[in-house]
Amino acid sequence: MPQGQPTVVPDDGLTTRQRRNRALVMVHTGVGKGKSTAAFGMALRAWNQGWPIGVFQFVKSAKWKVGEENALKALGETGKGGTVTWNKMGEGWSWIQREVAEGEQSHEEKAREGWEQVKRDLAEEKYKFYVLDEFAYLLHWGWIDTAEVVEVLRDRPGHQHVVITGRNAPQELVDFADLVTDMSKVKHPMDAGQKGQRGIEW
Repeated sequence: MPQGQPTVVPDDGLTTRQRRNRALVMVHTGVGKGKSTAAFGMALRAWNQGWPIGVFQFVKSAKWKVGEENALKALGETGKGGTVTWNKMGEGWSWIQREVAEGEQSHEEKAREGWEQVKRDLAEEKYKFYVLDEFAYLLHWGWIDTAEVVEVLRDRPGHQHVVITGRNAPQELVDFADLVTDMSKVKHPMDAGQKGQRGIEW
């Protein structure tokens, strides 16, 4: 294991061990590819530790089947690592807002319901590792209040890690989070007119 030296030792009254084992809030944002992929890679590590995992996919269609979902669900059923629960909390691609049929819940209402479920699960300490996939979009659009999210995450009980993905993560969330990665784009096949493909995008 790399033995990095911290640049600052905070005056928080914690021992080195206590600080090392502190639950984290992590954010993967930016315009580059790999935000969700990195989060699901962390979920694999959590599974290996035997941690219960809750995945909450926002603003992706329930019909969209991604490889990570199939793989993590299968791993969760082996009994060798942690359990995996996969929740799809919204519909429609984040960059294509479909019309909502009369009598149906709006995408915003579905997303809000998803956040309410996350809040309940955090309060119950249901999982040890949470993936809130594409959740940053909801904050950027104003569907969910960033200040509320920060408050809930700050006050969450127990030892629960949370990773949030999505472009345009609000500055308030970035400032609060323990780990923030901005995925920048240098080059992408779509720039040359190539659409997403099996095994790479899903």
